[in-house]
Amino acid sequence: MQTPDIYSVSRLNSEVRLTLELQFQQIWLQAEISNFVAAASGHWYFSLKDQAAQVKVAMFKTANRRTSFRPQNGQQVLIRARISVYEPRGEYQLIAEFIEAAGAGLLKQQFEQLKAQLQAEGLFAPERKKALPTHIQRVGVITSLTGAAIRDIITVLQRRAPSIEVIVYPCQVQGETAALQLRTMLSTAIRRNEVDVLIIGRGGGSLEDLWCFNDEALSRALAQCPIATVSAVGHEIDFALTDFVADIRAATPSAAAELVSPDQTHIIERINRMRNALYQAQRAQLQQLAPRLTNLSQRLLAAEPKRRLQQQQQRLDEMQLRLTNSIKRRLINTSQQQQYLAKSMRQLAPTKMLAQQQQLVANLSQRLVNGQKLKLTQQQQQLAAVVGKLDTVSPLATLARGYSISFAADNKVLTSTEQLAVGDTVTTQLASGSYVANISTIQPAK
Repeated sequence: MQTPDIYSVSRLNSEVRLTLELQFQQIWLQAEISNFVAAASGHWYFSLKDQAAQVKVAMFKTANRRTSFRPQNGQQVLIRARISVYEPRGEYQLIAEFIEAAGAGLLKQQFEQLKAQLQAEGLFAPERKKALPTHIQRVGVITSLTGAAIRDIITVLQRRAPSIEVIVYPCQVQGETAALQLRTMLSTAIRRNEVDVLIIGRGGGSLEDLWCFNDEALSRALAQCPIATVSAVGHEIDFALTDFVADIRAATPSAAAELVSPDQTHIIERINRMRNALYQAQRAQLQQLAPRLTNLSQRLLAAEPKRRLQQQQQRLDEMQLRLTNSIKRRLINTSQQQQYLAKSMRQLAPTKMLAQQQQLVANLSQRLVNGQKLKLTQQQQQLAAVVGKLDTVSPLATLARGYSISFAADNKVLTSTEQLAVGDTVTTQLASGSYVANISTIQPAK
């Protein structure tokens, strides 16, 4: 019988996680947030639910710090996530990589899908785009008559090129019918063929406000427009499909007006023409003034300005020489005074007095050391004499001459045989070491 493959819980959870992660690498999910928790670590944990079910979601700090809003309970969101399993509890969960509010998220998704489709068809290709005309006399603007965009465009054109005529093709730029009106005005401008360049756009707004400029039919019509086009939708951070299909994209309506007004080359050409005219006028005036210049030159020669200039130059040289000599004398006097002061300072310099005091301290220190050495020698000699005297009366000195000391059992010094009895134990101390003896015989004193 074949042995079954027995799983542990850890192995089971691990293989389930790998299976789910390989099968569902990335999914988009729209649902309502509940149980939202922002952990101290920066990670987010919440649940996504609909009418019948819910699933747990983890969004780690590395992903949620790129999010422009903080989710709230009850909010509808669109997320991009991976399916995984939290192995310690055996719970499957989503690992969120991207999150945004549900409405804006769907619009962005539609925008990206349509953008990819049009790009694949070649509508964004640079080679199909037209350059702006060199000499622009009329500019057509497809926008709202009441918006800020038309005011900005007219203001810029009046400042930069007041000779350019502006023709407005009015339409709504927001709302359900805006895309249809934009297409209608574009068709009108193409049919009338009365402008050199077309600007289509509006001021800033939300993605929903700008959505009419992402209309597929409008984008295709703009791509086929025979007139050079400039798309100027919103602000610099805003992008619409018309920005990609138009011949030129401007960050703002004001920037679009600057693009279609005369550039620096025309201004330089005008300046060159004016400079040539000025040169001719100057040349004619010089020819008229030449006789007067000759007369004045003759009068100047008669006044001998050269001789007067030479005299003034000689006087200047004399004054310069006097000034140089004065400065030299002043410098010599200052140098001598400085030398005198330096000499005085050296005589009174504290370094000399400090050296003398240091020498005195050194002498005193040496005398102190010598005195201490002498005192120490004398005390050592005195100590040696005292030690000699102590040695003469020391019992140890007596023992060293061959004598010994005997002690009874009670450690009393024995001085007579009367202190002993046969059988007693006696300890005898020699100059080097001791020995113990038992008394066997006693000889009384004679």
